[in-house]
Amino acid sequence: MELRRDILKGLIGSATLGLGAASPAWAQTGFRSSRIVVETRGEGPDLILIPGLASTSAVWSRTAGQMSRSRRLHLVSVRGFGDLSAGANANGAVMGAVAREVRRYIAETELTAPAVIGHSMGGQVALRAAADGPGRIGRLMTVDASPFFPALISPGATVGDVEPIAQVAYQAIQFLGDEVLKTRGRSLGLDLGGAADAVFDSMGWQGGDRRVLAQALYEVMTVDLRHRLPDIAAPVTVVYGWSRDEASPRSRADRLFRGAYASLPRPAVFERIEGAEHMVMIDQPTRFLAAVERFMS
Repeated sequence: MELRRDILKGLIGSATLGLGAASPAWAQTGFRSSRIVVETRGEGPDLILIPGLASTSAVWSRTAGQMSRSRRLHLVSVRGFGDLSAGANANGAVMGAVAREVRRYIAETELTAPAVIGHSMGGQVALRAAADGPGRIGRLMTVDASPFFPALISPGATVGDVEPIAQVAYQAIQFLGDEVLKTRGRSLGLDLGGAADAVFDSMGWQGGDRRVLAQALYEVMTVDLRHRLPDIAAPVTVVYGWSRDEASPRSRADRLFRGAYASLPRPAVFERIEGAEHMVMIDQPTRFLAAVERFMS
């Protein structure tokens, strides 16, 4: 039970920071989808940006202005996150369908091997899109994302370990709503392991469609893509927050991320960003931009 509590606390903390931001005013594309919205900005080599759980493209706003000076950015937002209507994401699985829509966007807009950067859940979407469409993606960067998030909390964790608490989290959001959890999380008798305060208070959970949030969080907690890594032909860069303070969980990030991506056919490039937590591009925007420049060069 203690393992499950640790996994839940760490996993929700890493997967949901920076929720509910409003989308910036980029130019809307002509692409139509019931699952994603894509906006563009800038000119140059194509770079697709995919945000994390319950975030919109606003998560990139502090760095997009710089990146768009020499790139054509394609900023993806998932329907049901922030103030976007849920569309087709209101029913059934989310991440696989979103990954298919990203691949369809690449094909229909005739992008040639674009670079893709995915943060958190968006990193898993990017990994799936690259595995399912070899040759479609030219290079891939994940930002504080893992093919199996629980392994970043406990390397020996399995889907079976996480499934019971994933079900609790799903039902709590789907049927009780985030406001109930925010005000009564400790008294509901749910085995949240102290995670309720971290999610709903200090992180400022601002919502989205509860059906989409519940399903996406469930998938983030239970989807294990490690077996798909050998299918990824594109070179991969893994960016993550790191701390030299041995008392910080971030001090162990090198070992955990290297282990998570060990089965890639081509060894990944690992970029640790000192002083960053989960929101690397916001916590350390200058260092993150430098990592992007190395990735794109």
